[in-house]
Amino acid sequence: MIIWVARHGQTDLNHALRMQGRTDAPLNKRGVAQAKQSRKNIGDVHFDAVYSSPLKRAKLTGAIIGDVDINEVIVDDRLIETDFGRYEKSKYYLMGLPMTAYWMFPKYFPAPGTVETIHSMKKRAASFLQELETHENEYENVLVACHGGIMRALCGYLDEAPDGLRWTRAKNCEIRVYEYKDGHHKFLKSYSLDKK
Repeated sequence: MIIWVARHGQTDLNHALRMQGRTDAPLNKRGVAQAKQSRKNIGDVHFDAVYSSPLKRAKLTGAIIGDVDINEVIVDDRLIETDFGRYEKSKYYLMGLPMTAYWMFPKYFPAPGTVETIHSMKKRAASFLQELETHENEYENVLVACHGGIMRALCGYLDEAPDGLRWTRAKNCEIRVYEYKDGHHKFLKSYSLDKK
């Protein structure tokens, strides 16, 4: 089974460099264009299933990249973005030291109060992917449309990282592709559009 993990396209909050967790902001025009370009970049891949966070920006990205009607996207709450609590919609550079330190170096600094912990993110990412792996004989290609925060835990699991994280920021509509076979994961390639 090939697992394609995609971050959603740009929203106005992304463009404004603000933390965007559970706020249900839609894709902006650029975000829609990014998703369409990502679909072109991967060619005519057929997805046997398209999973998504319940948030609009991920669902529409999944529908476009997956080349399916939005009603065919399988919504899973475990794929929702990290809960940034009181830092929601904060400018990246105005979050203050506790949140900035946590988001840059989560292995060394704890989540500030009201913010979802790394343990919580890893737990739900592993739960989703372990369930997905039970479909190994049904799916040849599966798309998972999600968010930059939870994608770090999803890719950490798929990279079989000792700490369960891949703490590199995914760009809008970046796609990371993995193979799952015989109980193991292998990173195959990534697709990226631009620096945003």
